[in-house]
Amino acid sequence: MIQKIHIIWVVVFMTLNGFAQEPPLKIGVVGLSHSHVHGILGGMDRNDIEIVGIVETDKALAERYSELYGFPMTMVYNTMEEMIEAVHPEAVTAFGSIYEHLHVVEVCAPRGVHVMVEKPLAVNLKHAKRMAQLAKTYKIQLLTNYETTWYPTNHKAYELLKDNRVGALRKVIVRDGHKGPKKIGVNKEFLDWLTDPVLNGGGAITDFGCYGANLVTWMMDGKKPSTVTAVTQQQQPENNPNVDDEATIILTYNNVSAIIQASWNWPIGRKDMEIYGVNGAIYADNKNDLRVHISKGYSDFDSESYKLEERTPPFNDPFALLKAVVRNEVELSPYDLTSLENNMIVVEVLEAAIKSAKSGKTVKIKNN
Repeated sequence: MIQKIHIIWVVVFMTLNGFAQEPPLKIGVVGLSHSHVHGILGGMDRNDIEIVGIVETDKALAERYSELYGFPMTMVYNTMEEMIEAVHPEAVTAFGSIYEHLHVVEVCAPRGVHVMVEKPLAVNLKHAKRMAQLAKTYKIQLLTNYETTWYPTNHKAYELLKDNRVGALRKVIVRDGHKGPKKIGVNKEFLDWLTDPVLNGGGAITDFGCYGANLVTWMMDGKKPSTVTAVTQQQQPENNPNVDDEATIILTYNNVSAIIQASWNWPIGRKDMEIYGVNGAIYADNKNDLRVHISKGYSDFDSESYKLEERTPPFNDPFALLKAVVRNEVELSPYDLTSLENNMIVVEVLEAAIKSAKSGKTVKIKNN
């Protein structure tokens, strides 16, 4: 009897002190062609999420990853409907083409399954509006994942800007990209749709232009630009015959301008940002290194440097945040980096940029 009472009190004590293990979020993986899928497959031993099913029609690709990560082929289904019916995921993560994002939401939303897609949200505004309508109607979370969302430097830069450390914002320059998907050796399944103007919505302009649009929308508190002007080039026609591989996008606001340089032609991969206020500048050089220059006259300045640690859970990882949002532990602000509101604007900006590049004219955007 004494032993029994002791066990009961141990259980109560552990529960009250947060030691009781919350059940993992049940996740279905839809598609394996996007190489970002390694981020979730590589975490199959995590205790906060559980992959309960995978949807992939390319069985050779599925078998390759089955051997690499050790999941059984019995977990792989041909359709989302089959997978959802069999294993009842709480959320799915989409790792197919951007064009397929709409279909993922069309299947999952009516079934009450939350969705996280890889950036960008959609190939065009028509798809994005339909996805948003479904998410609202069926009350599901619809998140968009970017690598740069998890960069401590971007969040420190945002904090310094909002704390008026460099004065009122005047200019943002965001640079993203690498040597090009073929040059860096992405898998064929990824390359096939990444360089397809329909399945990806464009080339570098969508693949890397979305990062800058996402970050600037966040800093501007969800305000849309007044104008979008873009120029694209094809510097590697032998590697990217059907899409652009070089894009420069200029956004204008009332007192702010933003320049987004998206490229598959950088000699060295990069994801960095410069923020200029009336009194100084913030340089987010990479994921962990940030500098601040405060003006002292014409060309002199005081300098500060930061070496930042990783962010704390669940804000350091897309799947941890997905779980926290689905379980109502975290509520996203309207224009957070992963939010639907932010990413609807991103798609609108990219669509305007593609139109501008094709027409050679500046595109005006209506602000609601």
